[in-house]
Amino acid sequence: MISVSKLLCDLDAEGDGLRYDAADEADAKQIRREKQRRPVVVWNCTKQCNLYCDHCYAAADTDCASGEFSTAEAKRMLDDLADYGAPVVLFSGGEPLVREDLEELIAYADEQGIRPVLSTNGTLITEERARDLRDAGLKYAGISVDGMPERNDEFRGQEGAFDAALRGIQACLDADLKTGLRYTITKHNADDLEAIVSMLHEEGLDRFCFYHLDYGGRGDEIRDVDLTPEQRREAVETVCDMTREYHARGDEIETLLVGNYADAAYLVEYAREHLGRETAERVYQYLRVNGGDPTGERVADIDYQGNVHLTQFWQGYSLGNVRDRPFSAIWEDDSNPLLRAMRDREERLSGRCGDCQYQDICRGGSRLRALSVHDDPFAPDPQCYLHEHEVHGSNPIVDTGPRSAD
Repeated sequence: MISVSKLLCDLDAEGDGLRYDAADEADAKQIRREKQRRPVVVWNCTKQCNLYCDHCYAAADTDCASGEFSTAEAKRMLDDLADYGAPVVLFSGGEPLVREDLEELIAYADEQGIRPVLSTNGTLITEERARDLRDAGLKYAGISVDGMPERNDEFRGQEGAFDAALRGIQACLDADLKTGLRYTITKHNADDLEAIVSMLHEEGLDRFCFYHLDYGGRGDEIRDVDLTPEQRREAVETVCDMTREYHARGDEIETLLVGNYADAAYLVEYAREHLGRETAERVYQYLRVNGGDPTGERVADIDYQGNVHLTQFWQGYSLGNVRDRPFSAIWEDDSNPLLRAMRDREERLSGRCGDCQYQDICRGGSRLRALSVHDDPFAPDPQCYLHEHEVHGSNPIVDTGPRSAD
């Protein structure tokens, strides 16, 4: 995640220590005092979902799938993640709220010292369920809304999904549960971006996460609705402008860009153009510490059957199964050729990504998208929208200091 509000508006957030090793600069209570050394783990705790979304990376279905973890198995997995030092577990799906033991598992994670957060479509959250989630120890609920009502409902395959998600958002806010928007940008909904932020901000939300489409699961089947490079650049510029406009009038919204680390390079260029070189240098240094695309390093995924993946989007390749070996053993096994290659990708990147002056803050972006489009995990990310002079130029801001040790 790239925090636009932190980088362009210097807004403190609880993830500053985790992402930028900047906890001492922040007044906000921190998730971690230092940059993470272990991965945030996404757990797809079920494949079942009450909706059928066009872009679902997990290819979730309305029926329950075989092989889901029992409560006892899930607790053993959480014990291992806690022992390994995973800072956060993201309960995802499918739709995690279909699991009857969700609150029990959230409470267990919290008791073991892992920060439990939730990714949900929000449609199943009632006032009572929101209070139960809060009382269990849930620290954050990210609720997916992908446009204004008609667009969202078409995208998610169910009429009324928007209104139900809005009720879920309000229930979480009423329960004093930290809540944010998850919004995946495509050609279908890009025009709704400003309107949905305005509407949900009026409802009380102050955290907005904008996701680029990754080509996993059903997301790979709708690449034709992905933005063009020009449209993507315009959308990211809108997020930057919008964030600054809200802050200028005293509304401290937190905005984050997720899933395309060309955004990191663009933020440096944006800061230099609009805020001056000094700010651009500060932005660049934060992003060097952040370290670029986290695949295979700072993020991991465990699916509903226990298979470990490089990210939640890369479900087609398994590093191993936690029913056979502990997660810690799988994640530390450098004998896996793809895992090792991801961690040394700079030596393998080709084309624009191999030559880019911003490689140290992007690291080639999505290797899954490169594989999907080019059949080569080290080919250029097809979502890169940087101009040629930004890729191959000589920016005096670049290389102004050492990258922090991982």
